[in-house]
Amino acid sequence: MTGVPAALREAVDATKERVAALHAELPRWELVVWTAGNVSERVVNPDGEDLLVIKPSGVAYEDITAEAMVVCDLAGNLVEGDRSPSSDTAAHAYVYANMPEVGGVVHTHSTYATAWAARGEEIPCVLTMMADEFGGPIPVGPFAIIGDDSIGRGIVATLRESRSPAVLMQNHGPFTIGKDGRAAVKAAVMCEEVARTVHISRQLGQPLPIDQSHIDSLHDRYQFVYGQH
Repeated sequence: MTGVPAALREAVDATKERVAALHAELPRWELVVWTAGNVSERVVNPDGEDLLVIKPSGVAYEDITAEAMVVCDLAGNLVEGDRSPSSDTAAHAYVYANMPEVGGVVHTHSTYATAWAARGEEIPCVLTMMADEFGGPIPVGPFAIIGDDSIGRGIVATLRESRSPAVLMQNHGPFTIGKDGRAAVKAAVMCEEVARTVHISRQLGQPLPIDQSHIDSLHDRYQFVYGQH
């Protein structure tokens, strides 16, 4: 694809605005340092291949604007923008290409979640908040080298077997998904919060497990009853 199709111009520009604003949430919730981390969102194309909007590689958060965003296809190729896309673009693109229900992807190196990833250990579901948001433990994905779609393959393979919108990629850090970019950012915030809380709990003793029937009930209530629908 060469350039953004005229029919998608309005949708792409609106997505750039949203994605730029969502990037500000990552430092606000202390999920990133320096230029690490990224948010992307899918642009649905009813007449062809979807696109994604993501931040450029190595850009400081204070310099992120809608105009700075880049647009790629679902093979990770640059479609619009004058900067190189994030080094995680291939992973995001693979997720969108293989999980059509996903509209947003976030990657951070948030401290506590990444500490669990460094141990290659899933976060056990020992909090009602975890049952609500993640529907069980936060799983660990395989070790993969950045630069191609290896990380994306690990994300997809792991999350297809889980209700969790978050995966801890071994020795790397958390990736989260959602129906849109905002939902994926929320999952990233919640992932770090429960990673920290369960870590602290384990310093005091062994956290108490929650019965699977209660996890299922809590998850169902939170997903389909809680809040405004």
